Amino acid sequence: MHCPFCRNADTRVVDSRVSDDGLSIRRRRQCPECGRRFSTTETASLNVIKRNGVLEPFSRDKVVSGVRKACQGRPVTDTDLAMLAQKVEEAIRATGASQVDANDIGLSILPPLRELDEVAYLRFASVYQGFESLDDFEEAITLLRVENEQERERPHTHEPESAHQTTGEPS
Repeated sequence: MHCPFCRNADTRVVDSRVSDDGLSIRRRRQCPECGRRFSTTETASLNVIKRNGVLEPFSRDKVVSGVRKACQGRPVTDTDLAMLAQKVEEAIRATGASQVDANDIGLSILPPLRELDEVAYLRFASVYQGFESLDDFEEAITLLRVENEQERERPHTHEPESAHQTTGEPS
């Protein structure tokens, strides 16, 4: 790391701390040549491979701006969008890949967006998945209804085993 003051090629780390979000490290450095101190922030790089093959750094802001259009007029706050972008980034980083296709980011957006707002989910999915007809919308809505019904039925159909055996005797 070059000193930003005297351009000396060697600096030493004086202190390192994990940032508040846990995704980067803040380092205090000192130049042995001029003695001045400065801070650096280090993060693991995550690059997006765009459809045209160009690489660019992952950006939560781009996730938020892409989803914001689908959320117009919906009861979704900026905080909700920031949390969604964080979930997307965490899901992508959990794969361990340093490069990810833009298409995979779109796929990573769909589950948390559906959880946040189903109308916004349908809007985003219609553009992202290239809906071409009303049949595409009907199919997506039918799938949502079936999955919602399954989720509503789940708690009633799966009782914990301990509920059946309160006395310790076999039932």
